Amino acid sequence: MDVTGLLQLMLHEISSNGQRGKRRLIRFYNPQLYERCCKALYDLQKRHPELGSVHTVPLILAWICPVPAGLNRQLALYQSEFVVEDDIQVTMHAASQKPVAWERGIPWGVRHIKAPQAWSTTTGHHVYIGVIDTGADYRHPDLRNSLMRGVNLVHRGLPPYDDNGHGTHIAGTIAAANQMYGIIGVAPRALIHPVKAFDENGSAYVSDIIQGIDWCVRHGMNIINMSFGMKTRSKSLLNAVMNAYNAGVTIVASSGNDAKRKTIDYPARYQQTISVGATDRVRKIANFSNRGRFVDIYAPGEKIVSAWLKGKYHEMSGTSMATSHVSGAIALLLAMKPGLKPGEIKTLLRHSANPTRGPRGKGGTPREAGEVDVMRLLKEVER
Repeated sequence: MDVTGLLQLMLHEISSNGQRGKRRLIRFYNPQLYERCCKALYDLQKRHPELGSVHTVPLILAWICPVPAGLNRQLALYQSEFVVEDDIQVTMHAASQKPVAWERGIPWGVRHIKAPQAWSTTTGHHVYIGVIDTGADYRHPDLRNSLMRGVNLVHRGLPPYDDNGHGTHIAGTIAAANQMYGIIGVAPRALIHPVKAFDENGSAYVSDIIQGIDWCVRHGMNIINMSFGMKTRSKSLLNAVMNAYNAGVTIVASSGNDAKRKTIDYPARYQQTISVGATDRVRKIANFSNRGRFVDIYAPGEKIVSAWLKGKYHEMSGTSMATSHVSGAIALLLAMKPGLKPGEIKTLLRHSANPTRGPRGKGGTPREAGEVDVMRLLKEVER
């Protein structure tokens, strides 16, 4: 049986027996074979709606589908044609949260990185940010002018409404713009496209993340915010990140909240991302934050107040929150210098950062990355 025949057999099994089988990523090596198999899939999907559980990801030449148990061994025989990977679960990088009352004004983290001092020069205008998260609350008064069309990968066909809160919090720190009554984010005129890949419990599959990256690349995002991580390396996710990087999209990813000193989570660990750790009000690395040589930049991540569901506000801690500050800072930079490449942005961030503080207020280790400073970042790019 050739590879096309095997895949048609697999599709027949899925069509006949429903979605029983482990979710897998099937990544093709040959673009022509991928196109041929996709055409066969699309033709079958017209006649068999139950094959809607099979999704294509052109960015990495992959299918996402439930693989019937009886076909695993046969698929393994075609290692020269494609690679089959398990679809791993991914978790959020929020360490704690609680509701708070909020009057109005600029949250401490936004002020701490000196974003307000840059607003006379840049506010993030015409910068598009894909936030791969739990969606966003389109009705929140602080986000009404900041949210654009997105995509829902959890409940396809529905808008990317937030049913968890985490994505709304991230969006608020990046680009909230309610000067009169609410909060103001780092880049208040940047535009956020929510990509809902996480469910109400804050859980996602790596395939949802890959489809989210694919959507962001195809829809012209300048920045992708990824405030989540996993311990396991995924070649398919790395492939998606590399393709986005090569397309000129800057990916900002959180390092994780395990207080580790020598390692960080994926995808932040990939070289093609900007990895972010968390600091507190006195520029010390937060106790929960992963740290060390794999972290590119630190940003405020402790007790960060931002938007929440139903027009409310929550205080959250985590490297998730730090990542949203860095995404906002990059939006301010790109609005001023639109042609910068992801690698150039990472270098500028590292060179312009303020030193972090050690455990007793001493300077951080020489190998430790510094904390983002928007004004120094903008001056660095003018050199």
